[in-house]
Amino acid sequence: MNKRWLRRMDFTLIGATAAIVVMSLIVIGSATHINTAGGDHYWFVQKQGAFVVLNVLFAIFLMNFDYKALQNYGRNLYIFNAVMLLLVMIIGQTALGAQRWIQLGPITLQPSEFSKIIMIIALAAMLEDRVGKLNTVSDILPVLGYVALPFFLVLKQPDLGTSLVFIAILLGMMFVAGVNLRILAAGFAAGVAASPLLWLFLKDYQKMRLKVFLDPSVDPLGSGYHIIQSKIAIGSGLIFGKGLFGGTQSQLNFLPENHTDFIFAVVGEELGFVGAAALLLLYLVVLWRGVKIARDASDTFGRLLAVGITSMLAFHVLVNVGMTTGIMPVTGIPLPLMSYGVSSLTTNLIAITILLNIHMRKAKFVF
Repeated sequence: MNKRWLRRMDFTLIGATAAIVVMSLIVIGSATHINTAGGDHYWFVQKQGAFVVLNVLFAIFLMNFDYKALQNYGRNLYIFNAVMLLLVMIIGQTALGAQRWIQLGPITLQPSEFSKIIMIIALAAMLEDRVGKLNTVSDILPVLGYVALPFFLVLKQPDLGTSLVFIAILLGMMFVAGVNLRILAAGFAAGVAASPLLWLFLKDYQKMRLKVFLDPSVDPLGSGYHIIQSKIAIGSGLIFGKGLFGGTQSQLNFLPENHTDFIFAVVGEELGFVGAAALLLLYLVVLWRGVKIARDASDTFGRLLAVGITSMLAFHVLVNVGMTTGIMPVTGIPLPLMSYGVSSLTTNLIAITILLNIHMRKAKFVF
């Protein structure tokens, strides 16, 4: 590996990301060691760890290519994304009332996870020529339409959480592209005013999640069970936690999805306020580096990519932590780099790799 290549790396971002991934493996091991999948107490953490290694090797490979080349593939990636999401509707597997997964041998992939990073690349390529030109409704409508297709395909699965991630990405990138803020504010106000109409289109379980958000006791053994157990787990961790493998809610399986969507509750219970605060600080470092990389990017495409990735990560952290602490409705959004899942892990590590690539090439140099 070239020494100049190494000097260009953002080791602060790498260190924060590595710390989160290591913490993830430790907490996943603690949360799942009593689940004897295939007779192996640590099957989940071994699988996640294997894909961490594969993704790191893939990231090293990707760093040899200039991120600017992605701009040429924006339209093709958009089409591939649409086809991939359509295939989910045709051949996808159904679980927990949603059709979101495609089985490839022993690996279960969730295309909607990959669609996030694909959408960031495609949208950055589209907006690159429109920076400073989003001044009227007619200027903005094509951008909204571009995002609308994958938005509704994911919403159809149904996956409201991932659909909302598209909106967060769109708003962040349009803001940097210089959208007319008055139009954006008017659109937001219209959306808020029309939000009660969405109730008519929500499925029964989604309506119940909103009711549970307001009052978990309305269905304490059903939709409210997750959030009740999550809040108990986090609250019982106090300052320093009960220690790894010592959390009662997690270890006794009172806390559902403790290695995926509700892994932050395991952190709160077993590592306490100190562990949870340390994890949030690491996320803050990652987001800070993302913003700095966007600011220092050498071109508009790179700036848009960095903002889209940072918006995606920030929204995930905000919603997942809010969900597990009871200040936001349950949406099924994983915690980046922490939650168990091959698709989520791969998507987020690719996103971090793109940020590193943008940082490394913020000034011209020869390899």
